[in-house]
Amino acid sequence: MTRDRSLDIAVTGISARFPGAADLDAWWTALTEGRVLTSRYEKSDLLAAGVPKDLLDDPDYVPVHGHLPDADRFENVLFGVSPREAEMMDPQHRLMLEAAWAALEDAGVPPRGRGAEREAGTQRTAVFASASGSGYLRAMVASGKLDALTIEDAIHGTEPDFMASLLSYKLDLNGPAVAVQTACSSSLVALHMAVQSLLNGDCDQALVVAAGIPYPQAGHLAVAGGIHSASGECRPFDEKADGVVAGAGVACVVLRRLADAEADGGDPYGVVLGTAINNDGAGKAGYYAPSVGGQEAVIRAALSTADVGGDTIGYLETHGTGTRVGDPIEWSAASAALSGAGAPEGSIAVGAVKANVGHLDNAAGLAALIKALLVVKTGVVPPVAGFTGLNPLLETDGSPLYVPTECGPWTGPEPRRAGVSSFGIGGTNVHVVVEQPPVAPAGPDSDDRARLVLLSAADAEALDRSAARLGARLADGADLTDVAATLATGRAELPERLAVTGRTTAEVARRLTRSTAAVRGSRPAGGPAPVVFAFPGQGTQYPGMALPAAEALPGFPAALEQCLAAFEPALAERMRRALHDPGSPAPDLAATELAQPVLFAFEYAAATALVALGVAPAAVAGHSLGEITAACVAGVFDLADAARLVTVRGQAMQECPQGAMLALGCEEERVRELIAVSGLPGLEPVAVNSPDSCVVAGPVAAVTEFEARLAGRIPVRRLAADRAFHSALVEPALPRLTDTLATLTVHRPSVPFAANVTGRLFPADSDIRPQLFVEQARRTVRFGDALASIADHLPDALVVEVGPGRVLSALAEAAGLSSVPLSPSRTAHPADEVLTALGTLWTRGQPLSPRALCASGRRRVHLPTYPFAGPRWIAPEAAPSTDASRLVKAGEVVEEAVPVQEPVLTRAAKPAPAPPEDPTTLLTRLWTELLGHCDLAAHSDFFDLGGDSLLATRLARRATRELGVRVPVRDLMTARSLSGQAELLTALMTAR
Repeated sequence: MTRDRSLDIAVTGISARFPGAADLDAWWTALTEGRVLTSRYEKSDLLAAGVPKDLLDDPDYVPVHGHLPDADRFENVLFGVSPREAEMMDPQHRLMLEAAWAALEDAGVPPRGRGAEREAGTQRTAVFASASGSGYLRAMVASGKLDALTIEDAIHGTEPDFMASLLSYKLDLNGPAVAVQTACSSSLVALHMAVQSLLNGDCDQALVVAAGIPYPQAGHLAVAGGIHSASGECRPFDEKADGVVAGAGVACVVLRRLADAEADGGDPYGVVLGTAINNDGAGKAGYYAPSVGGQEAVIRAALSTADVGGDTIGYLETHGTGTRVGDPIEWSAASAALSGAGAPEGSIAVGAVKANVGHLDNAAGLAALIKALLVVKTGVVPPVAGFTGLNPLLETDGSPLYVPTECGPWTGPEPRRAGVSSFGIGGTNVHVVVEQPPVAPAGPDSDDRARLVLLSAADAEALDRSAARLGARLADGADLTDVAATLATGRAELPERLAVTGRTTAEVARRLTRSTAAVRGSRPAGGPAPVVFAFPGQGTQYPGMALPAAEALPGFPAALEQCLAAFEPALAERMRRALHDPGSPAPDLAATELAQPVLFAFEYAAATALVALGVAPAAVAGHSLGEITAACVAGVFDLADAARLVTVRGQAMQECPQGAMLALGCEEERVRELIAVSGLPGLEPVAVNSPDSCVVAGPVAAVTEFEARLAGRIPVRRLAADRAFHSALVEPALPRLTDTLATLTVHRPSVPFAANVTGRLFPADSDIRPQLFVEQARRTVRFGDALASIADHLPDALVVEVGPGRVLSALAEAAGLSSVPLSPSRTAHPADEVLTALGTLWTRGQPLSPRALCASGRRRVHLPTYPFAGPRWIAPEAAPSTDASRLVKAGEVVEEAVPVQEPVLTRAAKPAPAPPEDPTTLLTRLWTELLGHCDLAAHSDFFDLGGDSLLATRLARRATRELGVRVPVRDLMTARSLSGQAELLTALMTAR
């Protein structure tokens, strides 16, 4: 009978840091090779870590541990944690934050924010967290350096009660947040609770995160009859087993209901079929003793919940501590439960990850789970590390269990299923049944279109590391569409950003490692720069120019069709052909009656698509015809009226006499002098684009003669135009424009709108005269002045050239404004250029939705996660201290300590009290002490730097005590900034 899969839970993301391996891939390789990853410490290192010398001198001290390097590092800025708060947090809590972040990224889920959760289809994410007892807190308390207020910070940063809520707060998750503490079985019990929460509907996604990191990391004292190994080797089920070796690690898994994960294109590591927990109760030799009955019962219960028989299990990841008593009890219990459920003799391989990394305490269960998931996912069974021969106390006759001594392929039943056991001191037992991930359905082959790959990090160095790691992963091959979509939908948008386009993973990999091939930028701390849409005029059009935007700009095709529907059907069909067919006749598109409507339609559709993506203009400007588009986008005309105006304008100008236009590289005054000196009739300056760029227009013969005379004297360039726009030659078109405008409704602009006639910005909601759009067809285009006006009003503006070509972008740069051209005129891969432009806007902090830009993948794929490498944080209160007779530095005795006698001051010698600090100086000192930040400015924000209501209360208490005036906490919190709080204190002191 087919199993009911409606209760199955997918493991969609994993993050772990274990001894002896840089990442999960390296760890799995070490496991398959049977390597022991524990470390033997030098005595000097242990002295430097604060281990008492008399303990190290004890002959029973064993300096072996599963060491976790860099356990004191933490990316505090990424999580909005102040330096002082980072110091006071237990390293376990810090690394649990990082592990949770990375696991969510691995699952393809944005690791921060309820809005991101909703976008990813997960409304509520729960947290079930566990950590070992805080040696860090004990070290701080033992130092005697914690005052009554500081100890509150220490407790909130180290006690297990607060860790799950801290994760939910820092990651902005709104599902249940529960701390789970059952000693060694804690993290697997947390997994059981997470599964139940998902099945009960309490959450839609769950994080199970655990850490077991002692402080300091050190060896152990082997006591006769105890559980710790005297040899320093953990040998589960081995004839040489003499106890356990401790280790340090942190791990996190992400769970979702299997149906939800499959519907969302997830790539699970495996599936949880069933879980069970119980307790031995009092039916055992003592509190610390394990129980065969309890362990057997929990395995049976998990198999029953999973609705599978023992004959379907091919692997068992055991608790496996390597103790002489515990191993035989576990072997007997598992043998009885599995054989009783139908498992045949010698059919189930045994695993014991503690042999590799040591006992990770509260994180041990998750370490075992992750190993079991990798076994069923890969179909590879690692050996038990260091195994020499079976413990003679094991009951092997008829047992379904066997110990693999070398790495080999899966030989058990299919689908691959495994059990995972974890038993806590005190008798809380847990067992989990997992299965290999379902086979993902084959999707359609990816096309060869360009893709946009987006990366971000909290700082530039982290972004470099992220790019390098992603490049290395992509060099091994992957579906680029899935990669781009996973990064777009499953990563937080952080300040330092990188965008790269490519058509294959190999191409993107190469570009990620070449600094000139990727676009980099930073999101401004004060928010994105205001955007100005700039629309070019006639002369930039070319056949098929809509194709790149149709391929690369989301929303453009629909917006273009909407715009074409506003034109007469016959004209719309001509426009559609010219926009989409690169083979349409270029001379047809050069005709004003077609060129102007086509340009308007392209620009309007592109602007509409950009706004839909989140890029809203703070102002608009257009050059010549582009001014009509700008007016429409600003709301001066509705689409139908603008389409009518553009149609009439193009037709009327087509009927005007032919002319020519010439660009000159000199200032306006010089142009007028040259025209006057030439004596040629009909020449006029028709555009002033910048201080040294103008355009002259007039009759063809006059322009040709003028060009010949100037050759070699100043830069000149003939423009591709057969009409002398903005000159006297277009005056025959003006009456038709006047008549048409009289029938149109002209609205107040919703955003500032630059006028070519005056070169000035009309503020939003200004009165606009219809006659303006007649005058702009005839009078000089003062686009340079318009850009200068924009620069005055919006000095930090980013100009986006919304149209084909880069002409206006160059003019904007000349005016001191940053620019991004949306679409080049012609390149080998124009769609790539459009994608690059969109990526550039994103790197500069513009609120484009990466999901809209890139989310066309079929599956979420596992990619390198955040490259954590934060600063080292050790609170002074927890730092190793010297003993009474020797000073120890870096593990070496450097000098004998010399008692220092404090000087005794007589009353006559007592110094005068120091003058009180001014409020700014006082607050600067107190902020530095409470937050740990030294680089403070008047605008610095207390809460942005990691402050909270508790720290604000402490700040108010300190300020009240030192100034002798009551400082209300609420007023202090409202003031927020350093200067604001200083003004508050000054006012309070003045009023007393």
